[in-house]
Amino acid sequence: MQQLDMSSDEFIKELEKTKKFTDKVNKQFGWVYNPNEDVNEGVIMGLARHKMLYGKRYCPCFMVIENEDGKHVSADNRTCPCPPAIEKEIPEDGKCHCGIFCTPEYASTHDQ
Repeated sequence: MQQLDMSSDEFIKELEKTKKFTDKVNKQFGWVYNPNEDVNEGVIMGLARHKMLYGKRYCPCFMVIENEDGKHVSADNRTCPCPPAIEKEIPEDGKCHCGIFCTPEYASTHDQ
């Protein structure tokens, strides 16, 4: 497993880009962040880590596997924002599996 220096300038820059990315996703879909900041921080760090390691923001809550071609792919089609979250989890549960993206209604009734 590759190691990243999470205090490196490179990682911090990717973390900032990932935060802008998640801001944009929320705006695009009309979602909001989870009221629990620890959830958001952990998921954003995981997304940034996967972007640096694998070149894509794979959901950090799911496995990244190597296919027959030696390329990395997300198990269960989980590239953020993932189709299961957009199509099923958020409309039905009010939040995605990882918990970072929520409907405003979910967030207002689930304070930390």
